[in-house]
Amino acid sequence: MMLFSNQPGDEGLPGDERARVMAAVMTTTLMGVFDGTMINIALPSMANAMQVSANVAVWFANGYLLSAAMTLAIFAALAARIGYRRVFLAGLTTFTLTSLGCALAKTPEVLIGMRILQGIGGAATLSIAPAILRSVFPGRLLGRILGLHALLIASSTAIAPVLGGTILDTLSWQWLFAINIIPGSIALLLAWKALPRKAAVDSAPFDTIGAVLSAALLGSMIMTANSFQHVLQSAGQESVTWALIAMVSAIAFIWHIRRSRAPLLPPVMFKNSRFTLAALTSLASFVSQGITFVALPFLFQNIYGYSPVVSALLFTPWPIGIVLIAPHAGRWADTLSAPLISTIGLIIFVVGLVLLATLPSSPSAWNICLRSLVCGVGFGCFQSPNNREMLSNVARENASYASGVLSIVRTFGQCLGAAVVGVLLTVAAAPEHQTLDEQTVHLALWIAVIASTGSVLFSLSRLRPAVRAAA
Repeated sequence: MMLFSNQPGDEGLPGDERARVMAAVMTTTLMGVFDGTMINIALPSMANAMQVSANVAVWFANGYLLSAAMTLAIFAALAARIGYRRVFLAGLTTFTLTSLGCALAKTPEVLIGMRILQGIGGAATLSIAPAILRSVFPGRLLGRILGLHALLIASSTAIAPVLGGTILDTLSWQWLFAINIIPGSIALLLAWKALPRKAAVDSAPFDTIGAVLSAALLGSMIMTANSFQHVLQSAGQESVTWALIAMVSAIAFIWHIRRSRAPLLPPVMFKNSRFTLAALTSLASFVSQGITFVALPFLFQNIYGYSPVVSALLFTPWPIGIVLIAPHAGRWADTLSAPLISTIGLIIFVVGLVLLATLPSSPSAWNICLRSLVCGVGFGCFQSPNNREMLSNVARENASYASGVLSIVRTFGQCLGAAVVGVLLTVAAAPEHQTLDEQTVHLALWIAVIASTGSVLFSLSRLRPAVRAAA
């Protein structure tokens, strides 16, 4: 295969060693993404089994998401100081062991604790996975390998509900976690043998103050987004509190990294406009995806009357579209302009979202699938070139930090998108708005269209300099 071919002057690892590293990283990424998304469908079953209320059960999902978001930047910076190998192996070991702990948990307190630890382990691997791939693959193949990695993340996010529903239909919720043990062990063995034992590239002391401020900032931003769903019942006090914490943390974090000699995230990265615009483009696009992935199940089940299994199957054209286009988009990004390819993909994505937002009252399954396929093709064409643009516009020694930023904008974008739908559904659930279900879901989809249009504008603003540089 082209990915494992060797040419004179190639940096990174030889082809056969690349293959083992890629297998370990891809398997770990697959588990991390699945665990962060497919549990949502199991929350009602888990709440009944443990005899807890829905507001407690939601922390079976939020505990993982919150701890992962809070520690992504920390592990990206730590990897630059102690090396990718140590951080990745420690994270993968933690994730695999806590998967077993989740499967064996008998009380909600233990399960939430295991999920928090599992999120930390997942963050340690997901935050540096693209940076590891960049370090072991030569630059001529960067777009291709990042295309495969983006394909894996996007398609597994879409497939996760189907897999989760299938496991729940045939087994128990414990197997949602137990299935990680065997692939986690295999990935750990591969990573132990294949990951290079390179010395750390940054000998500066770890930025503890920056780490605390980063965790406070990302955690409070996630909590602010989630608290918007309860703004009607609590008069907004919870949202205001978390928003104030986020604002203070943001000011303190920016002030600190601009004055620190060895900051958690080097500000110099963001002076590169192409890197910054790629990050903003990614954030806006994942807000759109987060909105769509939460809104569509309500549309399919509550309005169109499809069963949960059929609703999950209606998502499959999305990952199929990604599978069809993402590898080609990565190859095009290696030879053409990555911003140009990703901009074209975003425009197709916007068209697909408009098609979904304008679904008729009683669409056929093929009509839904065709519109979802357009979204998948557009997103698959966008994501891998955009990721390449982010990683290729920082110095190689800053690849770990850029990889962390990439993971942060993806996670926060999806969280913000889910929170938008939560707010709209909270409004629709009010007694005086019982008839607004269909309008509410379509409104959410139109908000996704607006967010994705914003990502197009961000992408267009970097297009002319990028094409000029390529020429």
